[in-house]
Amino acid sequence: MGKLLRQQRRGKGSPTYSSSSHRNLGKTEHGFGIVTDIVHDSEKKSPVVIVKSGDKEFLAIARKGEAVGTDYSSSEIGSMPEGTKIFNIEIVPGDNGKLCRSPGSAASILSHEGEKTTVLLPSKKKKTLLSKCMAVIGSPAGAGRIEKPFMKAGKMHHAMRAVGKLYPHTSGVSMNPLDHPFGGKTKPGKHKSVSRHMPPGKKVGSISPRRTGKKK
Repeated sequence: MGKLLRQQRRGKGSPTYSSSSHRNLGKTEHGFGIVTDIVHDSEKKSPVVIVKSGDKEFLAIARKGEAVGTDYSSSEIGSMPEGTKIFNIEIVPGDNGKLCRSPGSAASILSHEGEKTTVLLPSKKKKTLLSKCMAVIGSPAGAGRIEKPFMKAGKMHHAMRAVGKLYPHTSGVSMNPLDHPFGGKTKPGKHKSVSRHMPPGKKVGSISPRRTGKKK
């Protein structure tokens, strides 16, 4: 009997595939205020700033060139001129940002049409969003992070462990046929079809296919 696939074990949920939440500082938000400190969050690749706005404080992704004492603000993408570089973009108003959060990544505003704005993502893909979505002008700090080599496997292990990923990563083609559909040089021992009603971790391969096999 073969073991479950990596995707299935991750979907099932276990301490192996979960990050240490007690080390995480919390979720980042949109807003405005004065930067009081720049800190590191093991859950995020970019530095995080603590912004004080009136009587409350919130976390935000640090911009390139951020310093303590500077003003931090986010605004609606509909109010920004075309060609502006932005990051931490909301997909739906109020979700506190989902796009362009990794170090050095930034999108640019292409056009405004009514209540919608089109932005150009780093992948060169165009995406149309509501003009009420919030974003921050600039790019996230920490660009060039991946240019420094890890040097030791242990460093990579701890870095992956912080974000809930297993290391080292064994490719499917390097496994045996009973362990993975891509394993071995002969006919795979695991079928690729899976029911539509399976949990997320089980949905790997052909999800509820209408037919299988080679057409005759």
